[in-house]
Amino acid sequence: MQKLDLPERPDWRDKAEELGFTFADMHGEPYWEESSAYAFGLAEIEEQIEDPCTELHGMCREAVARVLQSEELLDRLSIPDEHRDYIAQSWHDGAPELYGRFDLAYGGDGPAKLLEYNADTPTSLYETAAFQWQWFEDNQALGVLRADDDQFNGVHEALVARFAEIFPQGENLHFTAAAGAPEDYATVEALAWAAREAGMGAHYTDLQKIAISDEGQFLDDEDRVIGTLFKLYPWEDLLRDDYAEHLATSQCRMIEPPWKAILSNKGILPVLWEMFEGHPNLLPAFFEADLAAGSALIDRALVPMQRHVLKPLFSREGASVTIIENGKTTETAKSSDYDAHPRIAQAYHPLPVFGGFRPVIGAWVVGETCCAIGIREDQSRITQDLSRFKPHFIRD
Repeated sequence: MQKLDLPERPDWRDKAEELGFTFADMHGEPYWEESSAYAFGLAEIEEQIEDPCTELHGMCREAVARVLQSEELLDRLSIPDEHRDYIAQSWHDGAPELYGRFDLAYGGDGPAKLLEYNADTPTSLYETAAFQWQWFEDNQALGVLRADDDQFNGVHEALVARFAEIFPQGENLHFTAAAGAPEDYATVEALAWAAREAGMGAHYTDLQKIAISDEGQFLDDEDRVIGTLFKLYPWEDLLRDDYAEHLATSQCRMIEPPWKAILSNKGILPVLWEMFEGHPNLLPAFFEADLAAGSALIDRALVPMQRHVLKPLFSREGASVTIIENGKTTETAKSSDYDAHPRIAQAYHPLPVFGGFRPVIGAWVVGETCCAIGIREDQSRITQDLSRFKPHFIRD
């Protein structure tokens, strides 16, 4: 893994505007940044990222089954009691999943370490699947990249195949996200694009415009009944929403399925460590409340836990994350939006530093297989909402 300086495409901003990439700059700061790129070897991608993430996803599915067998774990993950049967039923019915993104610490030396699993509403999909690929093709055409270079980026093709696997031809799907959030809209449009290519009907409606019929079914902004809904709205919020009472009776199929509420919860990290202690791609992790009480499992992780990261069960883009070193707080996220939630403690694993920036690798899983990466980097040790998206390529 290297970070290489490369010339920016002279027309990339025009292309971004033409393609509707309206958030290439955010709040006066660059979000998409292509004056450099990360380079990997093929074996490195396959052996250090692709295969481990496919294995990690299988482990996560085992953890879902474990949590659903334990009322204590459901309590610890703050899963609302009134929706536990709804969640469990979706798992027992084999409700299919669509996609997710593992966030990894990896710098080219040693196994990639799982920081968290964005299993329910991961964004940066458009940047990965479309604009990053456009960057790669343009730079090959310009001679900046070699003809035999490649990119680990099969996410669009995998999504097309996954939609075709889950749904019959001609099925009408609805997609929703909050109004006024360009990055969220780009994510659902990237998914809808794949669904249309797979032969589905794809209809978008703003989240705020979804209504409930007299019969308790969800309706779009044209009063059409929603039979299948991809929602870029986290399960932890939806399960506490006023509409939650209609979830089990609305006959609406949700993507991601309800059981993803367990995987999108950072409480899954201590569950994974308990089940797979010492796995090379995992970091020691525990529920914060257990640290003081201690246990044999915690005692075995005593040294790495002297430096740890506190993360709320529910948190987005690094909000309310705190780094603790030898009992003292050494860094805290700028946003405190999730401070009220219970926390887990995960052993601190420093991110690599390339040119003053710390990259986090987002490894995309579609169905049950890892198929692409996108990279975000930040000068802070906590990757936050204005971190930059960086392209990558493979060269042997």
